[in-house]
Amino acid sequence: MDKKSQRRALLKARQSMPDRIRQEKSASICQHLKNWDVLQKASLPLAYCSFNNEPDLSALLYSGRSWGLPRCEGKTLIWHRWFRTSQWPLNPGTYGILEPHPGSPLVEAYKVDVILVPCVACDINGYRLGYGGGFYDRMLSDRTWQNKLTVGIVFEYARLPQLPHDSWDVPLDGICTESGLFFKK
Repeated sequence: MDKKSQRRALLKARQSMPDRIRQEKSASICQHLKNWDVLQKASLPLAYCSFNNEPDLSALLYSGRSWGLPRCEGKTLIWHRWFRTSQWPLNPGTYGILEPHPGSPLVEAYKVDVILVPCVACDINGYRLGYGGGFYDRMLSDRTWQNKLTVGIVFEYARLPQLPHDSWDVPLDGICTESGLFFKK
């Protein structure tokens, strides 16, 4: 199955998941991440605001630490430091995703340890299926972000044995689902 067909089928499955089940699975994902010592010790992790029925990370984002959150500008992700009591509210951006205010402080890449990456699906080799815009592939192939620990966030049904991938696709280091954290060997 090609990427486009697989993306469509996986998004349809995610849309059909009842809200209560999605919330329970999201809570499990957040708990695995909260218990992960690497994330606990990270000075500034990058995350994202969930949309389109993605695993909801708000329990992490409002847990009392600073996060780097993206704002779309053209074809680029601009990362801003955000804290739940920030004077800068999150507002819907270009794609309807909550984003930091453009005037909020920018993330200094050298302070970033871990990047939580949204995925439609991810395979056991770290290849992810995104929405097709290439935002994260462009970012992760940039030298600035190449040595950061990357973890794809998906529901267990979307952790697959293999996904089609292209030469420009950048594999992630691990995956987190409601079943746990999984890293490439």
